[in-house]
Amino acid sequence: MILFPAIDLSGGKAVRLLRGDYRQMTVFSDNPLAVSRDFVACGATHVHLVDLDGAKDGNTPNADVVKNIATKTPLFCEIGGGVRSLDVAERYFSCGVDRVILGTAAVTDPDFLDAAVREYGRRIAVGADVKDGEIAIRGWLEKSGVKLDDFMKRMVGLGVGCVIVTDVSRDGAMKGTNRALYRELSARYDVPITASGGVSDLSDVLALRKFNLYGAIVGRAYYNGAIDLSEAIKVAK
Repeated sequence: MILFPAIDLSGGKAVRLLRGDYRQMTVFSDNPLAVSRDFVACGATHVHLVDLDGAKDGNTPNADVVKNIATKTPLFCEIGGGVRSLDVAERYFSCGVDRVILGTAAVTDPDFLDAAVREYGRRIAVGADVKDGEIAIRGWLEKSGVKLDDFMKRMVGLGVGCVIVTDVSRDGAMKGTNRALYRELSARYDVPITASGGVSDLSDVLALRKFNLYGAIVGRAYYNGAIDLSEAIKVAK
């Protein structure tokens, strides 16, 4: 299992939100490139980036920061946050990003999702933000009415590169990950799955690894010092 330490970007800084709430933002570093280099020093090979500003306006306001991380470190870079057009996806790929993640648009604009997969194949991943068994959209503020099971079946059929599944209730809360959810998803769907939200200690990493998941994302637990990233990467392998 690949461990993806996360960097959420806002105003060119590395920040974290609690359960996706922009009003509960903590700035962890003014230098996201330095953070990513710390990841490399700990043995990380991949990084999960989210442009929180882009999620609001559908643009790429932190593109320079993203390009620095993608070109000045050896990390495999994936990024999401407001990717609603092929133009935005192409801008990120031109920055050196390896994989682009579609969120709300994957639910609300299926034609765009189809076009993105046709154009970029498995370099397209999809975020499935789960709230009470449904896919949540627009920064987790709305339920889409789309059931997780139906969504996952469609992603398998499309052949997306990865589905990043976030239990909204656990994200940033340091309450542990939803192990039952990821155990079930891994057993039911033939698609690479990355667990996101609530990874709080090494026991979470070990449990997720046993489910044969593709990856797991670590955010707040790293920044708070609750997880030693070097140890977590070893456990994940």
